[in-house]
Amino acid sequence: MPIPPITVRGLLLDMDGTLVDSDAVVARVWRGWAVAKGLDPDGVLRVAHGRQGQMTMAALLPDRPMEQNIAENSALLAEETADTEGIVPVPGAPAFLAALAGLPHALVTSAPPRLAEARMAAAGLRMPPVRITADDVSAGKPDPEGFLKGAAELGFPAAECLVFEDSGAGIAAGLAAGMPVAGVGPRAAEYGPTVHVPDLERVALASLPDGRIRLTFAD
Repeated sequence: MPIPPITVRGLLLDMDGTLVDSDAVVARVWRGWAVAKGLDPDGVLRVAHGRQGQMTMAALLPDRPMEQNIAENSALLAEETADTEGIVPVPGAPAFLAALAGLPHALVTSAPPRLAEARMAAAGLRMPPVRITADDVSAGKPDPEGFLKGAAELGFPAAECLVFEDSGAGIAAGLAAGMPVAGVGPRAAEYGPTVHVPDLERVALASLPDGRIRLTFAD
């Protein structure tokens, strides 16, 4: 059955797993952390995707003080920022971002600014001029704060923005914000996005005369 098109005024784009394939780095860093803590690495990775690091730690080790999680996550962030081996763009991401030039869009990522800049650069992708990072929110995904701030920065109501996401936490955040969500990649389908595509090569967009953006999806 064909996927119906979606017409909106702005796009809100997650980074890891949506624009940038950083799975190799995430797996290296978080598997190492899991082994050091005596946790199942696969289970840790299922929680870690799409979340701020300290929130991953809080979910997995609920009895630890948050101050300890924040301090430990700072060390992991430094490791992740320095490690760019294996980072590549998600298929279709360069052309998708090029098509968005001049149209209302924002990056909304759980990464802090330095990590976001390092990964976008490593993938050879243009950084959107509007961005909401971990430093701009008081609550990370699955809380909708980041996407609501992104919509506000673009100047549009939440319902007139489309979220692109790959993770369960991110999809939940977009839906909680009252936005349609395009799920990207193999992880996304199970979390109930509004539409789902394997990658960004399956997405086409057109700028309409009234300024809205019409997106079509190939299944």
